Amino acid sequence: MLQFRQIFLMVSLVAISALVVKGQAPDTIQSYKKRVLETVEIDILSSFYMQDGDHAAVSGGKGSEELKDAAGGITISIPLNDDDILTIDASVSAYSSASSSNINPFDGKNPADPFVASSGASRQDVWSSYSVAYTHSSDDRNTIWSAKPSLSVEYDYVSFGLGGSFTKLFNEKNTEVGLHGSAFMDTWSLIYPVELRSPNQSNDDEDENFDINTYTITGNPNYNPSFTPIKDKGRTSYSVGVSMSQILSEKLQGLLVVDLVNQQGLLSTPFQRVYFGDVEDSFIENFHLADDIERLPSTRMKLASGGRLNYYLNELFVVKTFYRYYFDDWGIKSHTASMEIPIKISDKFTLYPSYRYYNQTAADYFAPYNQHLSTETYYTSDYDLSPYNANQYCFGITYTDLFSSAKLWFFGLKSLDLKYTYYQRDTGFKANLLSFGGKFVMD
Repeated sequence: MLQFRQIFLMVSLVAISALVVKGQAPDTIQSYKKRVLETVEIDILSSFYMQDGDHAAVSGGKGSEELKDAAGGITISIPLNDDDILTIDASVSAYSSASSSNINPFDGKNPADPFVASSGASRQDVWSSYSVAYTHSSDDRNTIWSAKPSLSVEYDYVSFGLGGSFTKLFNEKNTEVGLHGSAFMDTWSLIYPVELRSPNQSNDDEDENFDINTYTITGNPNYNPSFTPIKDKGRTSYSVGVSMSQILSEKLQGLLVVDLVNQQGLLSTPFQRVYFGDVEDSFIENFHLADDIERLPSTRMKLASGGRLNYYLNELFVVKTFYRYYFDDWGIKSHTASMEIPIKISDKFTLYPSYRYYNQTAADYFAPYNQHLSTETYYTSDYDLSPYNANQYCFGITYTDLFSSAKLWFFGLKSLDLKYTYYQRDTGFKANLLSFGGKFVMD
């Protein structure tokens, strides 16, 4: 929604243009063109996330999934001229994880246990992401294209990305068709479970020192896994999608979207353990020693299609619904359905209650803890690839200041958002997210 001074400026310019047009010859007529973005905008977002569960993939589908994450980000949108916008985005996330700490559970301070966090170096890390986007709109605002390079960095991978989009509006802007695509080139660090490492095996995690010969092995004392290190560190992901939105009536708007993703390379996680039911178990303290690491195919094709309907009931309520169907060549099929009902309780405050339901089948290569067979080619006990149902409940509130009366330095406050999300799977996994954001515009 435009600010008062912007509306006043636009009306004034239109009026002035009309007066000028009236007194000019036809070949000198010039019309007013509104800028795509009037002034510099800054979006600031912060969040705190907590999760827990009993099926950690690092310990083969059994163990604590406890994780805490604090994140922050800033997005700066800069109008370069009437038609072009430069958007700069930077995000950082710091987490601590009981699950990933058990890449090396044998820290000597407590008995090793999949439900107890280790103090190893992998228990915490920082993820960061950076991107720059350039967007151009045609004079009639019916054609928009953008390009966006990006970079993401974490302790075990680096990702470079390049994306772009093209949007065309028809039918007096009542119909919109969009095409988008992206490519990501990722490089993993080959960090293996600590018991599978040896001096002759390449491992990119050099901060862990472990000698299995100094420990007492129970169960099968002749622990001798047939472990082959991974050779490929790279992964490429390509995606393309098409969307079409249509204003169906004064109160109803619809959207259809189809997305296709192709991935190649290292698609498994090297430090996630797998246990075989036909191999005798070996333990150090309370920790089951890995029979192998997660092994998955080197290619994956994903296809998702969905639709959205937004219905304006009245000045108080809007109903937003969404459905998506997904399947891939790993055997996963899923359904997503969600509903959000923004409630405008005043000129400045809007409430956002929402609900999302998700259901998926298992990947062909999934089995729970200690139920795979050593004769299989591919295997994982990551419960993200298991069958499950999930429910997500959200509640948010937005404060909007049309005239940016509140100031921060030489920026005016445009809006504030506060949102709480609760997520639960029927596998026992639970998560909570609290996020806060603010949008500021330059005076």
